[in-house]
Amino acid sequence: MDRFEAMSIVLAVAEAGSLSAAARRQNAPLATVSRKVSELEAHLQTKLFTRSSRMLVPTDAGRSYIAAAKRILADMAEAERAASGEYTTPRGDLVVSAPIAMGRLYLQPIIVEFLAKFPDVDVQLGLQDRPVNFWEEQIDVALRIGELTDSSLIAVKAGEIRRVMCASPDYLKSRGMPRSPDDLTTHDCITYPAMHSPSLWRFKRDKTEYAVPVRSRLVVSNTESALDAARAGLGLTVVFSYQVAELIRSGGVISVLQDFQPPPRPVNFVYSPNRFMPVKLRAFLDLAVPRFKALLGSMPKQVALRERRERTSSK
Repeated sequence: MDRFEAMSIVLAVAEAGSLSAAARRQNAPLATVSRKVSELEAHLQTKLFTRSSRMLVPTDAGRSYIAAAKRILADMAEAERAASGEYTTPRGDLVVSAPIAMGRLYLQPIIVEFLAKFPDVDVQLGLQDRPVNFWEEQIDVALRIGELTDSSLIAVKAGEIRRVMCASPDYLKSRGMPRSPDDLTTHDCITYPAMHSPSLWRFKRDKTEYAVPVRSRLVVSNTESALDAARAGLGLTVVFSYQVAELIRSGGVISVLQDFQPPPRPVNFVYSPNRFMPVKLRAFLDLAVPRFKALLGSMPKQVALRERRERTSSK
């Protein structure tokens, strides 16, 4: 019996919750997965799983074995990386995860630069607007927006982003510049529901809170579509600063009511703690973090400066 293979299969069963799901994850026949688990249980002379109505649940002995197997497999992976020179020279595969818009606009150009600088490293970039499971998806590093909920990960802050309300110059010229959230009752709005309710937008300035009824002429499923509609002159919308920075700089849209937006949200690169950090990961962070800090650090200044100019010119 190959114990390392058996450990990997048991770990897959524990994480997937069933033999069939583990078989799909391991790309192995269901019969093989079932047999490997049975052989290991016979070797250990103990039951590792009990079957509930819907899934396999580790026994007390199974939980202890699974925790030990995780450590052993992680140590083995580190030993292989060390033997291959991964801790002395940047090389091998680097799996990176990021939100779709931020990854496409800002992270991908940095990765192109990284690959040109380190020819022995290959990157797998996954763009998705959902949390990723580092162990199941074998992620090396992820870019995340907002406060972290997983305290087991190490975070390196790369900056902050803000919400930005904006509209096209033509729209504001024809409908007027809103001076407070209450003015939105006379405006057309474009709503991304993850930001605001289609019928009620909320704001806060100092200790004053505003709940403003709005008319959403368009409700969209992503901020890119909201921004496209605002740029076309349909109405006001709210997106993130990194999505609209270039348009604000070029005058394609104008920022309004920034003093009433919520506090900035942090942007972090996060990774799992290991006994040793692979050189490829350290090299990536050394390149990507300063680039992101420079990019995101300039955005609030651009937004605020442009809005001040527009307020001044409209007086």
